[in-house]
Amino acid sequence: MSKLGAFVESATKDNVEDFLQFIKRHKDKADPFDAEEVVQEMSRKQRASLWGNLASLLQVVLAEVPPERWEEDGKDADGKLVMAVVDGITLVASVSLNVLQDGDAYNSLLDIAHQLQNVLLSLPVSAAHVPHHIQTLCEAWWKKGLQDKETFGHTAFIISLQKSFVLDKVSSEIQRVWSLHEVLLDVDYASNKQLIDQLLQCFHSPAFIGNDNGKRFLVFLFSWNIDFICLIHNTVKNHLEFFSKSKVSHIAEIYFRAWKKASGDFLEKMENVCIQDFMHCAILLHRTSPVHGKVRQIVSYFHMRKACPQVEKMLNDLYKPILWKALCAPNFEVRANATFLFTSAFPIHDPDQSIDNIDAAVQKQLNIAMDLLDDPNHSVRANATLGVCNILAKCWELLPPAIIADFLKKLVSELASDISSPDVRCCVFKCLSIVLDNPLSHPLLEKLLPTLKYSLHDKSEKVRMAFLDMLIKVKAVRAAKFWDVCNMEHLLARLSLDSQSVSKRVVDLLFKSFFPVNDSEREWCSRCITLIQMNPAAARKFYQYAFRHTAPTNIIKLMLAIRRVLNSCIQAECSNIDDSNKENSIAESAPLTKDMMASLLEVVAILWRSINNTLKHNKEAQKFTYTKFGSVMSKYFNIFEDERCTAPLIQMASLLPANQVPTFSCGVLSRLRKMNSEATPLQYGMLLDCMCMWGKAASLLELITDWLTEALPNKQGGMVNRGQKVQIFETVEAKPDLALAYLEYILIHSSTRDKVLALSRGPLSQLHTVLGNWKAVLYSHLSGASDAAHTSSVALKAFTVHGRLSAHMQHDLSDGREYLLSLEDTASWVAEKVLPFLAKGRQGDTDEDAQTMTPLAIEISENFLSVCKDVVLVGLADDSLQSEILQLCLLVLLSDTGYLCIPAVLPLLKEVMDCVVLEDNRHAEGDEEDAATVCLDVVANIFQKIIELLARRLKKEPEEGKQLCQLAVPGLTDFLWVAQTCTSAPLRGVFSTLFALIVVETRHTLQKITNPEEVMILENVEDMPPLSAVLLSVILKSSPVTRAFLVEVVSSLDVFSSPSELVAVVNVLAVLRGAGQSKACLKTAAAHVQQQLRVHADSGDIHRLIQEAAAKTLDEMLN
Repeated sequence: MSKLGAFVESATKDNVEDFLQFIKRHKDKADPFDAEEVVQEMSRKQRASLWGNLASLLQVVLAEVPPERWEEDGKDADGKLVMAVVDGITLVASVSLNVLQDGDAYNSLLDIAHQLQNVLLSLPVSAAHVPHHIQTLCEAWWKKGLQDKETFGHTAFIISLQKSFVLDKVSSEIQRVWSLHEVLLDVDYASNKQLIDQLLQCFHSPAFIGNDNGKRFLVFLFSWNIDFICLIHNTVKNHLEFFSKSKVSHIAEIYFRAWKKASGDFLEKMENVCIQDFMHCAILLHRTSPVHGKVRQIVSYFHMRKACPQVEKMLNDLYKPILWKALCAPNFEVRANATFLFTSAFPIHDPDQSIDNIDAAVQKQLNIAMDLLDDPNHSVRANATLGVCNILAKCWELLPPAIIADFLKKLVSELASDISSPDVRCCVFKCLSIVLDNPLSHPLLEKLLPTLKYSLHDKSEKVRMAFLDMLIKVKAVRAAKFWDVCNMEHLLARLSLDSQSVSKRVVDLLFKSFFPVNDSEREWCSRCITLIQMNPAAARKFYQYAFRHTAPTNIIKLMLAIRRVLNSCIQAECSNIDDSNKENSIAESAPLTKDMMASLLEVVAILWRSINNTLKHNKEAQKFTYTKFGSVMSKYFNIFEDERCTAPLIQMASLLPANQVPTFSCGVLSRLRKMNSEATPLQYGMLLDCMCMWGKAASLLELITDWLTEALPNKQGGMVNRGQKVQIFETVEAKPDLALAYLEYILIHSSTRDKVLALSRGPLSQLHTVLGNWKAVLYSHLSGASDAAHTSSVALKAFTVHGRLSAHMQHDLSDGREYLLSLEDTASWVAEKVLPFLAKGRQGDTDEDAQTMTPLAIEISENFLSVCKDVVLVGLADDSLQSEILQLCLLVLLSDTGYLCIPAVLPLLKEVMDCVVLEDNRHAEGDEEDAATVCLDVVANIFQKIIELLARRLKKEPEEGKQLCQLAVPGLTDFLWVAQTCTSAPLRGVFSTLFALIVVETRHTLQKITNPEEVMILENVEDMPPLSAVLLSVILKSSPVTRAFLVEVVSSLDVFSSPSELVAVVNVLAVLRGAGQSKACLKTAAAHVQQQLRVHADSGDIHRLIQEAAAKTLDEMLN
């Protein structure tokens, strides 16, 4: 049998294995068998017979295993066989299409295609291979234009469209969608709701929006059906909020291309429904709207293409009915938005008009722009400034000189000094930089800009920054010499005084003037000296930021150049310096003063610090720098003995290894020992830095421990282990206050703290123990056993530092709870030993004793609470410690004078609550949630106690109570902010507590009214009772806190039923309304109160008048 006959015969159920073998041979590139060639060689009769056999075979196998079961049966032998047969039949059908000739009867082939189409529609879109081949067959059928092509084309299009939404790599599918887009021309728009939804999905699909073929397809959809344009536009607007800036740019391009291709009714629809709607939105949307900037971006895309006459005419026609009205609108935001669009699209005119009419329209618009610069609202003036500067930059050569001069004089003479708005002043300088981009503007601006020089000293930092940015632009485009605009003395004065942001800009402006990197090092040093002579403080600031503008190598070169200058000064003054050590010097016209040499040393120290981290990564450069400066440091210390010179020398010494400054390094510890007890951090801070940088932190720690041990009255520090090393110590009186000052400095600064905490645990534990022993001294002062005031302050400071050192050691040295236990023991000590002294009228205490002991006990309690707050803040406190801390807070508040600690308790409660809420969010189930609930319940109870104490103090001692309330305001503010973020039940009770107290206090105030003339509803916070006024002022500071309070007000209204309580609630609602809070919640609450008030009868003249006033207020709220 011939090959053709064998192939035809194989397409039957009985010979299916032979058929699959032929298909396998076709796919094997090494096999010469090609199914397409075989089909092409067949006669028409053989092809018809082949297609008939394949149609029958396909029908049989699909009956055995329908497509719906392929996912279930696809793994067994029968399922795999059926799928292979279907794939083979699809392949033969596809090659048959390629060789189909005119006159061929392809009814059987059509039958095959329909069956395969049904298979395709039955399979999931994500299925592989077989569906893909069937889809390709349907696409080829449509392109071939054969019978029922619309059906096959529609199927191929739908499948490609669905794939483009679900597959990861969709570029090829989008290309296929675009190649099939003409299928839509035969689709009935009205009866294909599902297809319409899928097409609309393309407009918020990033894959379509960012793909070239996808854009072509989306542009085509605008021309598919005129009613579809509205749906497209609404879909885009609904999803605009979620588009990135780049996606919005693609959307704008799609709209523009669709508009260009549109004509007739489609063009009119595009302009009126889409483009003009975007213009309306760009004018009317609030600036805070998340889509405002994106709508503006789309409209601006059309503005940028107005060089095309058609675009220019379209903009003129669409803006004409809306823009000019918006520029005169009462609402300033509408005017501001319209100003931006107007100046962005300038000039707006009809290109078909005559030249005279166009000139008249442009002149009218220039007059409008000038008027907008005088608008009463600063936002409009700022937008007008931006627009005018853009107009000048784009159209300078086209505008009359008089118009240009008028605009610039307006900007420079008036708006640059607009005292009513720093935003406008800032905008002037930012936008003048835009004008500077046009070289034609430089001659005129060179004359005008010097009048702005005092803007460098504007009271607004952002204005100063914008002015300096403009000067940098002037320098970059060489429009003028920046020192002619603002002279050097002003720039240096601002550099010496201003913030980091402003100072960096001044350095950027002046860097090449005082550090010309292309000149010699000699010139660098000369400029440095000049800068110091002009303004020493500015010089220090300048070199602090110099490393941002040049390489570290140049910084080192400048340091060495300054070193040579200093050495030459030393050689000139000290003839006993060995001649062999002389170096090349920079000849100076006059000898340097001591102040100048001190300033040069400061510059070297500043420069060195700025590149110290870089030097650590370049050992060769570091070694070279060490050698150069190490060789002269001893001479510098001997010669530069002035206090101002000593500070930078010590800083330089701290950056060198100790062996490079042996004389100085050996004496630092001695200097620290001899330091006066009243020394300031400026005197000892750098010496402590040196010791830590040199790796001598252990000696420092030993000194501190010794002094604190020796100063203990009973020497409770224990023996200090000195090892076997012989040491010689100077006899110096112990200075515990100075030791604590040293330790506090070390713990505050991370560079020194890290060095100390890196030591072994032994010395640190010894110090920790010694600090703990000072509690006994503190107790002796409390109990009256000691009356030395100086020792009392030292003991209190040691007690505080002991707590902070415990926290640091727990963080860095402990894997367990060793130092948390120390804090718990301290909390117990405070509860047992200190809190009894907060009780009034203790047995055996005189009035004089009470006046001394109570303040000290309060100070101890507050200091420890502050330490606990920091421990909780950094996340070191576990559940046990938090429980101990909260117990202590409660005991403090229950003491007679514990109310004085309220300002210290509130911040601690806030941190505990914040920590618990954070942990509760991480562990939302199990025992941890229960523990969190218990903890928050305790916090809520303590807070309730605080409110009760404040109310009690206001009642007993009004003046003292008011002072206490004011001290508690910062803590209350932070506490309520955290409370409103938590949804836990205990913390929701915080706001109910506040509401209840405010209602009770207000009711009590209303009950005191006896004169009808005094009847009124309180609408201001200041008019409320004292504690209510404080609480409401705190609540109204923050919108989220106010909303949380309002929610609690609405949910708690059922608790209050008496007329006096309801009237008190009305007063609270009136205050909230006066503060402009949520109208919806207020109306809900007002309606509820009004309904309850109507139930109660009037019980007296005064009460009747009060209820009438309340009812009137409620009516106002509801209407």
